[in-house]
Amino acid sequence: MDGFSDIAFFALLSKEGSMRSAAQQLGITGPAVSKRLAALEARLGARLMQRTTRRMSLTPEGERYLVEGARLLSELGSLERAIGGAAAVPQGLLRVNATFGFGRRHIAPALGTFAQRFPEVEVQLQLSDRPADLLEDRFDLVVRMGDMPDSRWTARVLARNRRVLCASPRYLQAMGVPSSPQDLTCHACLFIREGDEAFGTWHLRNGAQTETVKVRGPLSANDGESATAWAMAGHGILMRSAWEVGPLLRGGQLLPVLPEWRLPPADIYVQFHGGAHLPAKTKALVDHLVEVFAPQRPPGRADARW
Repeated sequence: MDGFSDIAFFALLSKEGSMRSAAQQLGITGPAVSKRLAALEARLGARLMQRTTRRMSLTPEGERYLVEGARLLSELGSLERAIGGAAAVPQGLLRVNATFGFGRRHIAPALGTFAQRFPEVEVQLQLSDRPADLLEDRFDLVVRMGDMPDSRWTARVLARNRRVLCASPRYLQAMGVPSSPQDLTCHACLFIREGDEAFGTWHLRNGAQTETVKVRGPLSANDGESATAWAMAGHGILMRSAWEVGPLLRGGQLLPVLPEWRLPPADIYVQFHGGAHLPAKTKALVDHLVEVFAPQRPPGRADARW
């Protein structure tokens, strides 16, 4: 086997994460995959993977071989396309991750129209309660909401968005309307948990004035739609993306609380492996998502409308 085919083999094995899965992709047996990996390590004189009965993990040498090998493969592909004069055609598998509510409501329909435009690309969408890690979870694209994503990866903004505090008319009539951030400490607040991150501390800003408030309440969930249903039922005050509760605010089912105070932004990004040689399939999907969400990026405005 030549060096480039060995790099491609190792990249596939790393992506699949198991001998069995790699064997299925290559159309060979599991022992043949193990034998080829052993031969590669013997040729390089270095151990590339730690193997147990349950999992495989890259050694430092394996990580370097994977990263630098991917760069070499990308450069070779670019060279061949340039010499042949053929434009890259989007094709192959793309694995995409998004959070449950936003992914179900907005990303899934966008992927449906993408599949119609690019039938040679297979898209696998996985929804989770928090965004996955591009490297560890082996995704091609991750849709994130909130702070600017990890600087190790490339990101494009899809939509401008902000968080708001809101509650049902029934709750505010019964418990009163907060007039300052500190009043929130006397109210029942509803929480959306994201992974293992701490929750219950809300940061608010009004011009140059900032307030940090420790709030509490009887209900929390890792699903935004459940928390929104609690707010509509009158159980408390909710912090939620304006993108998601906008229709309820416009319809009066929920009312804004402390509307003059701003909360940390919740802009929506697509995050992906960047570099000078972005795969055609990845570029096509990123461009498609940017196009679909273009109306939600009004120039000169940082906030989404309700």
